[in-house]
Amino acid sequence: MFMFYKLFFFNTLMIGTLISISANSWFSMWIGLEINLLSMIPLMKSHLNKFPAEASLKYFITQSLASTMILFSLIMMLSFSEFIYSNLEISYMLILNSALLTKLGAAPFHAWFPEVIEGLNWMNSLILLTWQKIAPMILIMYNFKMSLFFSSIIIISSIIGGIYGINQISMRKIMAFSSINHIAWMLASMMNMKTIWFSYFIIYSLISLSIILICQMLNIFYLNQMFLTLNSNKLMKMFFIMNFMSLGGLPPFLGFLPKWLTMMNLINNNFYFLSFILIVFSLITLFFYIRITLSTLTVSSSETIMKISIINNYFLIFMNLVTLLSLILCTSILNIL
Repeated sequence: MFMFYKLFFFNTLMIGTLISISANSWFSMWIGLEINLLSMIPLMKSHLNKFPAEASLKYFITQSLASTMILFSLIMMLSFSEFIYSNLEISYMLILNSALLTKLGAAPFHAWFPEVIEGLNWMNSLILLTWQKIAPMILIMYNFKMSLFFSSIIIISSIIGGIYGINQISMRKIMAFSSINHIAWMLASMMNMKTIWFSYFIIYSLISLSIILICQMLNIFYLNQMFLTLNSNKLMKMFFIMNFMSLGGLPPFLGFLPKWLTMMNLINNNFYFLSFILIVFSLITLFFYIRITLSTLTVSSSETIMKISIINNYFLIFMNLVTLLSLILCTSILNIL
């Protein structure tokens, strides 16, 4: 049954993000973030189980703590800027960035993120993985400088996103740690050209949408469910595997394009060590993507003949074809032109 209050709160969720990114003062930005936070809590509510209640409580506590840090740093910065510029203002800027990174779910402020996403359904997970990243990312972009602080955040996020995802059996936690790894790439892509970040975010959102729609349609939450369910539908199995390859950034697929642009940008600006770390730990994420997808192809499991699920969702098929073939289509069109 569709709840009309969820439509209302979904609209206010989007309005809160738009207020934050279009605000002309820090306090208007903070108000937009609060509207966004308070709209997300009712969306998490579910009558089917009790896990979303726990997840929404964890989400509320961490986000309200980050909002308090933002408000504290803003008040202190405004009071100091009236007198004299000092090193204290830099410290408060560090607190502000740390709070925004906490809202984002970047490591080492990431501990709440996999725990919250584990208690949500797939649609709420999609909102948390994509839309909820827009406001903190753009606000970080306003005062982003490739300092030692941001370089260490990028390195820690890529390491934790790569290593912690290896031993997970929950698809939602795998997507969460994958998201932490992609946050490192997105922060690195902000350095020189903001358009690279925008293209990275759009492509990441499209690939995540494709994977999550398949998981929701087949009711997949854990790896053993995936092995049993995907065997009964070969087309969805192929799309599922290709989307994970694209998320890992393998060249024939669309996910390779933003990583390539980010890497070129970093190397042109002489960030060789950062590029090396990102590539190595992106390969580790690709390892557990391949482990997930290869198991569905190679593990000898009996295919069920009792349940034959024929899925004729033409929108999902069309969207997967567009996202998977976009890189090939773009390069062929550019070659013709």
